[in-house]
This record gives sequence, C-alpha cells and structure tokens, in this order.
Amino acid sequence: MMFPKTKYLRDKKRLEACRALPCQHCGAEDGTVVAAHANNAIYGKGRGIKASDEFVAALCQKCHYEVDQGKTLSKEEKSQMWHNAFVRTKVLLGT
Repeated sequence: MMFPKTKYLRDKKRLEACRALPCQHCGAEDGTVVAAHANNAIYGKGRGIKASDEFVAALCQKCHYEVDQGKTLSKEEKSQMWHNAFVRTKVLLGT
C-alpha cells in the first residue's frame, strides 16, 4: 500500500504558543503544558517521525502521558481525547 508523501510543518512559534495555554483536556495551568503531537498516521505520524506541527494539542504532562503511554484508556478513547484537545487548541491559537 502506498501513502502520499506528507509535507511536514515545523513551527517553533506554534509549539511555544501551546505552552502559554491551559491544558485543553483537564484545564491545568501548572507549567507542564506542551504541544502534544498527533499519534495517528492520518496526521502524518510515522515510525520515527512526529506528525506535522499543525497537528498539536496543548496538554499538561499528565494528559500527554495518558495519550501517549497511559494504560487506563482504550486506543479509541486516547484518540478522541487528543482530538477534542486539538480542536480546542486550534480555536485558541486562531488557526
């Protein structure tokens, strides 16, 4: 199966802007909020490469861990959690 070549956006300003937002899942403003990249291939995630910087959600350390490595949510729940935070992040960043 062939996939179209993905064009990756790398945007330090966007990543830094996420750090200024509260967590878009739990609302935490504890200094641990970062830009959490998408984990699905549909967003350009591949083996050894992060998704494009246009596909980030502002998540705190706890929520980011849960989406990436946590064991309490199913894969579908993790995907939905990240997607909801991604949509909120896009609105707040005006993109």
